[in-house]
Amino acid sequence: MKYFKKTMCMLLASATLLTGCSIGGKEIVLDINTTNSHTVFSVDNMKCDKTEALIYLANYKNLYGTMYDVNLLETDDASNVEKYIRDVTVDELTRIYCMVSIAKQKKITLTDKERSSVSKAAKEYYDSLNEAEKKFTKADLSDIESAYEHYAIAQKLYNSLSKGVDTEVSDEDARVIHIQKIFVKSKESADAVSQKLLSKEDFAAVASGSSEDSQTELYAAKGTLPQEVEAVAFELGDGETSDMISTDDGYYFIKCISKLDREKTEQNKVTILQKRQQEQFNDDYEHFVKKAGFSLNSDLWDSISIKDEKDVKTSSFFTVYNKYFQTDN
Repeated sequence: MKYFKKTMCMLLASATLLTGCSIGGKEIVLDINTTNSHTVFSVDNMKCDKTEALIYLANYKNLYGTMYDVNLLETDDASNVEKYIRDVTVDELTRIYCMVSIAKQKKITLTDKERSSVSKAAKEYYDSLNEAEKKFTKADLSDIESAYEHYAIAQKLYNSLSKGVDTEVSDEDARVIHIQKIFVKSKESADAVSQKLLSKEDFAAVASGSSEDSQTELYAAKGTLPQEVEAVAFELGDGETSDMISTDDGYYFIKCISKLDREKTEQNKVTILQKRQQEQFNDDYEHFVKKAGFSLNSDLWDSISIKDEKDVKTSSFFTVYNKYFQTDN
């Protein structure tokens, strides 16, 4: 589940919303002549009903509309915040519908057990809605089940497309080191640092007084340091200090605190695996998007306002789903 959600978030973050919209790298033209009063958008002949969109919109209102206990929909920028939330809603749902359509082509469906989980999640979520939320979304239990079914199928597609990924990530590939760093731009400054270190001055003290980069202590994985610095830093043993390292930007000195931070290395293995799965998934996803047709009922969608829906407080749609599908990943 965590891989699926992360991928969905990354797909969402990479798109330009609505005007000049792009999905999977393909720019699409939004059809403003879609007049069905209940269809918000269509993807590859699949139609997203207004009720399903409002379920997401109600949740995103509270997930995205509040920050640091501030209701962003009550600020001077409320109109822009509301538009952003509407855009996020359509963008997320568009991706889910793309994935459902791919799943249909691949004949991926839910098992009886998964359908049972959908039904249980739908009942719990529906029972959590207050009257204002039911009135706003106009959702009944079957609408919630349909929304959860789409989401579950999208997740199952993601799992299916990611199955061929090599899940073995070695310690060396994922290794995270703990280092102290000094960076200066000029050769003159670098020579001065070299003299201090040769005089056995404390590395951290020299870094504090001489480094032109405020970050003097860090954890680094492969690919996060300049190439010349990485080549040296990952060869140092615990407690060892490098000579001056020259790069196009300036000069570095590295002290290795630990050549293997076990906890952060294990975390980095998860990150590497997520990246592999995302890349595998994107291949099929983008192939589909290149051929799919899209249209948006912008007149309908732009007419919907959430700013004044003060009693619409629901934000548990995804939390409830995770409760019933958390063992899938």
